[in-house]
Amino acid sequence: MALIRRILLSENQISRYSTAASRGSTKRCSAIPSKPIDQRIDESQLPPKTKIDIATIEHLERLSLVDFANEAGVQRLEDAIRFADQLFLVDTNGVEPMVSVLENRDLYLRDDEVVIENSRSEIMANASKTEENYFVAPPGNIPITPKADEYFKENLAKINE
Repeated sequence: MALIRRILLSENQISRYSTAASRGSTKRCSAIPSKPIDQRIDESQLPPKTKIDIATIEHLERLSLVDFANEAGVQRLEDAIRFADQLFLVDTNGVEPMVSVLENRDLYLRDDEVVIENSRSEIMANASKTEENYFVAPPGNIPITPKADEYFKENLAKINE
C-alpha cells in the first residue's frame, strides 16, 4: 500500500487531504484517485510471454482442481500471468517492506513464550482418523491412473503368493 501510494502521489494522480499533526486535528488521508488512471504499459519492457506446456497444465489441474480443458482456459491463464508480469516494472528501490497492510498503525507483536503442555491427546481427538499418533488424511486430488492400479494389483498378487 505504501509503495502504491508513493507511486501515485509522485505522479500527482491522487488527491491527498491531511493536516499537520501540530494542529492537533486528525483528518483522514484519501488514497482514492481524483480521476481515472489509464496508463499504457510498454510491452517491450515486459519479460517474454509465458507459454504453458501440457505437463504444467496437468499438474495445475491436479493441484487446483480447475479444469483447463479448452484452449480458452489456457489462454486466460497465460493472460493472467502476462498481467502479473507488469509488477516487474515497478521500481521498489528504497521501499521498506511492510509488516502490516495498515501502514499508519503500529503492529504490536507479543513476545514468544514457550508453553509446555501435554495436549497431544486433545489435539488427536480432533482428527476423524488417526494411526500411531499421526493424522490420516485422504489422498485428495491425486488421480489413480489405470497403470498404477494394474501395478498395485500385480504387486498385491505377488505378496499374497
